[in-house]
Amino acid sequence: MTKALIVIDIQESFRQRESWARVSTPDIVDRAGRLVDIARGNGDLVVWVLHTEPGTGNPFDPDSGFVRLMDGLKPEAGDPVLAKTSRNSFTTTNLQQILTEKGIRELVLCGIQTEQCCETTARVAADLGFDVTFVTEATATFPIPHRNGVDELGVDAVIERTEYALSGRFATISTIAELAVG
Repeated sequence: MTKALIVIDIQESFRQRESWARVSTPDIVDRAGRLVDIARGNGDLVVWVLHTEPGTGNPFDPDSGFVRLMDGLKPEAGDPVLAKTSRNSFTTTNLQQILTEKGIRELVLCGIQTEQCCETTARVAADLGFDVTFVTEATATFPIPHRNGVDELGVDAVIERTEYALSGRFATISTIAELAVG
């Protein structure tokens, strides 16, 4: 086993926000589930990461009850389930240690939010020497308001910008279908 799928923040917390109505990928659970099936079929490690904001009282506070995987996603025995408090999946967890101990060198990333926790995890992973595959179609994001309070960047532009920023620098961009034959 030299590869791991990292499922980032596909958690109920996001459905509790008003912005969920404008999510880019409402079927994120199905898309991530297909990647989980591919990973398990290849004998790859599956790691689940949940974003937490303890003490905030918001939907990312563990006390809210919403810091749990969305229905339809379920870890199997032996799958690491990590809670993080930073945007990337490494800084506040033992993810790097788990991957290193298992000899993992290749990562496949999916999750919420495309340009935040997913992209930041990809960048840090690349800096740590991992080969990263970013499955954009199995990520989700939301429109980003401009600092002027009037304009916003739509989800298609957010996704395109992330692919431009990562491709050839921090990650290989791939599709679910490409990984399925892969």
